[in-house]
Amino acid sequence: MGRAALTVEESDAIAHPGREEIDLAAVLHALSDPMRLKIVAALDEDSGEVAQTCGSFELPVAKSTCTHHFKVLREAGILHQRQEGTTRVNTLRRDDLEARFPGLLDTVLAASAGG
Repeated sequence: MGRAALTVEESDAIAHPGREEIDLAAVLHALSDPMRLKIVAALDEDSGEVAQTCGSFELPVAKSTCTHHFKVLREAGILHQRQEGTTRVNTLRRDDLEARFPGLLDTVLAASAGG
């Protein structure tokens, strides 16, 4: 997956793929893990509009593993992270995912809820 060049203003920002760089294989890989799917489902419950800190998710894994899951989701283009002090807050990139792969997120979330 290619990385776009960062401008000077963005150099301290957390890197995210642009909408056109979101790759189907990366999205499907990220959503294939039950913990990551749980994170996405929780973000979706709030319509994807409410930013949640990484620590606000009750996941039965070590902090380092949780950090890895958020990194995979961010690099796949599923969520957006921004730094607020020492905390990273997350929002679901539903609009970008819907534009790239219409209906995919709804289908995956519905299938995971039913099974």
